[in-house]
Amino acid sequence: MKYVSTRDNSKEFSFSQVFLKGLADDGGLFIPKSIKKFDKKKLNLLSKLNYKELASEIIYSFTGDFIAKNNLKKIVDKSYSVFREKNVVNLIQVGDRKILELFHGPTLAFKDIAMQLLGNFYEYYLNKKKDNINIVVATSGDTGAAAIEAIKGKKGINIFVLHPNNRISLVQRKLMTTIKENNVFNIAVKGNFDDCQNLVKLMFADKLFSNSIKMSGVNSINWARIIAQSVYYFYAYFLINNDKHPVNFSVPTGNFGNVYAGYLAKKMGLPINKLIVATNQNDILHRAILNGIYELGQAVETISPSMDIQVASNFERLIYDLNDRDDKRTLLIMKKIKDKGQYNIEKNKLNKIKLNFDSYSMNQKQIIKTIKLVYNKYKIVLDPHSAIGYGAFDSVKLKGNNVVLATAHPCKFPDAVKLAIKKKQKLPHSLKHIMTERENYEILPNNLQYIQSYIKNKIQ
Repeated sequence: MKYVSTRDNSKEFSFSQVFLKGLADDGGLFIPKSIKKFDKKKLNLLSKLNYKELASEIIYSFTGDFIAKNNLKKIVDKSYSVFREKNVVNLIQVGDRKILELFHGPTLAFKDIAMQLLGNFYEYYLNKKKDNINIVVATSGDTGAAAIEAIKGKKGINIFVLHPNNRISLVQRKLMTTIKENNVFNIAVKGNFDDCQNLVKLMFADKLFSNSIKMSGVNSINWARIIAQSVYYFYAYFLINNDKHPVNFSVPTGNFGNVYAGYLAKKMGLPINKLIVATNQNDILHRAILNGIYELGQAVETISPSMDIQVASNFERLIYDLNDRDDKRTLLIMKKIKDKGQYNIEKNKLNKIKLNFDSYSMNQKQIIKTIKLVYNKYKIVLDPHSAIGYGAFDSVKLKGNNVVLATAHPCKFPDAVKLAIKKKQKLPHSLKHIMTERENYEILPNNLQYIQSYIKNKIQ
């Protein structure tokens, strides 16, 4: 298995280079040179596996010579042993649709599913190489906590997490900032998530800096996260076990990573019908799929903070695919987006997008209304992001088996839930202590040199 960059496919990379770098040196995203497609016979064999076995099979097809299969199985078992569900996720029926609960990991969000695996990949690699690295990651709320939980206390790794100051929920912040291990550093940036994400990209682009600190990244652009997330699409599809009717997934997404994982599963042969890109008022992806105009705007603060994003980084992988893997064309498009803040998708390419994707955007009043409606009718509490995914099927009418991805536990967003149903969701007993623990984080300006200096001082 070899990988290339979306902006220069003349060079090849191994899986270990891809997961360690996260982002290519040219600013592009890594993508496989070719994707293994499962036939009906193989899909039938995969459908008989439990979640951990399925994860091992799918992930192994992407790892090349990075790891032996028996070692991968051990890492998968270790990664998912900390989940509250034996098979990692849980599929429930709610009215006329199904909800796939992805929040049974240690930080109550779907990010745990990929991040626990990634943390153990780092440990496996560093134990073999006797090396050390520094992870720098931006978070809109959930990624940071999941990354810290996966990396904390591991030898040879420091992790620096940038979050937008006062723009994530209190629970999201405390899950990060109450961790006591000395290899964890939290930075509250005076800005929004796009500012945090841009700072990380600029640090990667600064080769002198990134090489000097042996920088690595675990944001949703990291290919290892994409392949780990593709597994639950397979698992949910097999649980439905009804090939007479199409299967559609509604995916709450801001950075296009979670829904791209579903697209990857489809490219691997899983017969998914449609993937709904479900988002909030920061609706750049909805507008792009609806009318073909990918246009950057100003991110607004909402009660669904993990979607308060205007630069959907993983969309570049779809652009590369739509342009027949033309790296030069992709580079020009990405430069245009950076310089002019806009990309008009050609009609034939937009039609190709609509073969696989649909989209929906929900405002705050609609989110609150949906949480209230689902609770009153079914006594199920949705977090604001999952509510958007649920509500999408009310507007985007699709026949068949409709599956909503529930990306976070509602207790992570108590204020939003209380607005809807006048009840405050409690944290699981094992996490209640974070609300009274002392926090440890630095509030820093949105300034590249300042933050680079901070990081260098901490690792000396």
